[in-house]
Amino acid sequence: MDNDTTCVSRPGFFEKNPVLKNKEFLAYLCVRFGLFFALNMQSTTIFYWVYQLTNDKLSLGMVGLAEVIPAIGCSLFAGHYVDLNEKRKMVLLGISSYIALGLSLFALTTPFSFNALGKETTLYAIYGLVFAGGIIRSFLGPSLFALFGLVVSDRKLYANGSSWSSMAFQIGAVGGPLAAGVMIALDGVITGMLAVAVVQILLLFPVLYIKTKPLIRKVEKEPILESLSQGIRFVLKTPEMLGAQLLDMFSVLFGGAIALLPVYQKEILHVDEVGFGILRAAPGVGALLTLGILAFLPLQTNPGKKLFVAVTGFALSIIVFGISTNFYLSVFMLLLSGMFDAVSVVVRGTILQLITPDHMRGRVASVNTIFISSSNELGDFESGVMAHWLGTVRAVVTGGCLTLGVIAITFFSAPRLRKFSFDDNHDTNDEEKK
Repeated sequence: MDNDTTCVSRPGFFEKNPVLKNKEFLAYLCVRFGLFFALNMQSTTIFYWVYQLTNDKLSLGMVGLAEVIPAIGCSLFAGHYVDLNEKRKMVLLGISSYIALGLSLFALTTPFSFNALGKETTLYAIYGLVFAGGIIRSFLGPSLFALFGLVVSDRKLYANGSSWSSMAFQIGAVGGPLAAGVMIALDGVITGMLAVAVVQILLLFPVLYIKTKPLIRKVEKEPILESLSQGIRFVLKTPEMLGAQLLDMFSVLFGGAIALLPVYQKEILHVDEVGFGILRAAPGVGALLTLGILAFLPLQTNPGKKLFVAVTGFALSIIVFGISTNFYLSVFMLLLSGMFDAVSVVVRGTILQLITPDHMRGRVASVNTIFISSSNELGDFESGVMAHWLGTVRAVVTGGCLTLGVIAITFFSAPRLRKFSFDDNHDTNDEEKK
């Protein structure tokens, strides 16, 4: 029997993900994954190490404080400096600095160092190195953001690239703590810190694979104070960007419940350390699932409206988690919260890439770093204070309700964010926003 039916082949993997045909972008993904894998592994090891040294919960808070102060304090200057320098060089310097930091932390873990310095001096040395890490982070974050826009030259691929970039980050964020746990179980913090330094050294190879990028300079050289304020002024004058930043900041600030998971583990859900690990990993696993879906079914239509739906889903998931006394329901709600948050991350990241002028990427990314640090670290602080005043369950539920209020206010006050489309012609050189 003769069949004349015409076979229409379905789009293949690379047709759905054209950004992956870019070999430099693949190298960029390796850098992003490896960096956040190493930093999350390092952070997990440091928290375990500090608690073993002090057996004091307040000392754990000091670790976070030591990093967030320079990360926020240096951000604006870092953005100005990044915009004046070649981006691949800045990423290379940042990773090299992290290598030096990792080797220093490894040296501190050795018995020789501990015997020479003593417990108290070792603890202060850890805080000092964490502080240095916050400074490095304030420069490296904007550098990576700016490099993305140069590696992915086709603006139509920003959404697809942001999905893969976020996936690389999430895999590193989930895998790093797990690897740290394995290394600590094998031979304590010494092995863990050595593994961190090795991963950081390996990152030099994909960075060097990326070619040096042309430096985009403004015709007129502006005073440093004016330059530092340009990123803030640009964000404030761009409603869709400001709305996305505020929506993300306040949703995490009020709706974040990660800091209270130890309380839920012990006092509400009554599970062991393995149960706590599952709870802690659930949002990251949910984010990975969503990012995997978005890699094959990228967001193409109505991203602004989908951003509001995602943040609303995040808030509702946190509210249900707050009142749940069933372990499996709690894990599922945390899984959902991570899935919704991943959508928010991809949309917000794509908006940033599309709207930000090339010559201002470092400064705008620095403002983004301030928003992220404010929501994450201050969110943990807010959760603790609210739980102290209202009780744990009321604190989480109240935070979720406050997030819903922020979503409603932003929905009606930021129509340009609500109507935002990836297909619009976003002119990143619009002078009226400078």
